[in-house]
Amino acid sequence: MELKAVETSYARWAPVYDRTFGALTDIGRRSAVRYMNQKGGHVLEVGVGTGMALPHYAPHMRVTGIDFSGEMLAKAHAKVTRLGIADRVELQRMDARELAFEDDSFDTVAAMHVLSVVPEPERVMAEIARVVKPGGTVVITNHFARASGLLGGLSRAAAPLADILGWHSDFQIATVLKEPKLSLRGQQKLPPLGMMTLLTLEKAAA
Repeated sequence: MELKAVETSYARWAPVYDRTFGALTDIGRRSAVRYMNQKGGHVLEVGVGTGMALPHYAPHMRVTGIDFSGEMLAKAHAKVTRLGIADRVELQRMDARELAFEDDSFDTVAAMHVLSVVPEPERVMAEIARVVKPGGTVVITNHFARASGLLGGLSRAAAPLADILGWHSDFQIATVLKEPKLSLRGQQKLPPLGMMTLLTLEKAAA
């Protein structure tokens, strides 16, 4: 998807996201945050969207969230204000392909239901690997294409609708796993029906 198509799509989704696609992916989001709360430290959330994960971070966590959609970020800012967590949550508008952070800046980087949305996901993965600290963790939740079965058929059928849906239903897990600086540490199917997957990866220690 082109960046303009993503921006247009999520401007359309922003008013109803939490009650629609956001609700469907909430289990993955909670699972990822629960894992990160155990790790502690400073988290970069790539594709923070409307901020659905923000209420679930433990008080000891520091979170920086970025997103390209101004409409989605406006919703996230409202959540930060309502929850009273501005002292530990910072939000910025940013292109995930060009993260404005120094190398080795974050203990953990999370990408929750965003990699099948962004243009050039390989570049996004390279940027994620760049800004996570050596020995740090990358946490990903996403839908990945299935080779067979009902879910596989549905993924292929929906693929031409990417610009309308706002995500690639046929997104391949290999796109995530081929980043050379990151090694797979865990892989778990998530409800409903194993449609989503939680991946944990690690950057080699210096």
